[in-house]
Amino acid sequence: MRLSRAIDGLLPSRLRRDGNRTFLADFAPHALQPGAVLYDVGGGSQPFVNGAAKQQYDMTVIGLDISADEMANAPAGIYDRMIATDLCTYRGDGDADVVMCQATMEHVPDGAGAIAAIASILKPGGRAFIFAPSRNALFARLNLLLPQAVKEKILFALFPAKATGHDGFPAFYDNCTPRQIAALAAKNGLVVEQRVLFWTSSYFTIFVPAYLVWRAYQGLSYLFRGDNAAETFIFVLAKPPKVDDAR
Repeated sequence: MRLSRAIDGLLPSRLRRDGNRTFLADFAPHALQPGAVLYDVGGGSQPFVNGAAKQQYDMTVIGLDISADEMANAPAGIYDRMIATDLCTYRGDGDADVVMCQATMEHVPDGAGAIAAIASILKPGGRAFIFAPSRNALFARLNLLLPQAVKEKILFALFPAKATGHDGFPAFYDNCTPRQIAALAAKNGLVVEQRVLFWTSSYFTIFVPAYLVWRAYQGLSYLFRGDNAAETFIFVLAKPPKVDDAR
């Protein structure tokens, strides 16, 4: 890993910027709004908001996850309400100031349904903060090819720390590329306020030959796909205010 990172150091800084860290450091704090109603979509047992932040900002936090058991294992008192449902088919009441969707889009089998659900959850003027890996990343392509049991064994053997974390769930990457997310947002009346692309991940750094193949694949993919070849991405989507509210 040290050697892979040393080689990475020869590349432009924009190719080394970590998407998840950037999301947590530079984007997620804007989701903490005083008195806001925040839907944590797919947070499960590891919600985005902790107890101190919830109290400080006097926020109402609603958990929405397909697994009731996952949400039941969240820290006590974080969720004011829990909705155990499939995001792909859920339609909300338009009452959310903020929707937080961190590393969830890749796990839903119907990305179009999920974006439609997020749009229905947001109130006019609300915003969704989305971080996800792209279907076009090499690790995503391999993820789609390998059986789930095999993927878990490989992942947890190579990265033991992930065995105790929030990893290993089945992934589908349906409609999970930057262009597809932007198109689905427009279809559901959402405006792309910010879109940031990232070009690095840690999966291949443990074996230098694999790391070099991955970087070569990424460069070749960029020639054909352009920005759609990104490894991960962040979107901030806004639901425009009603005409009367905007005046």
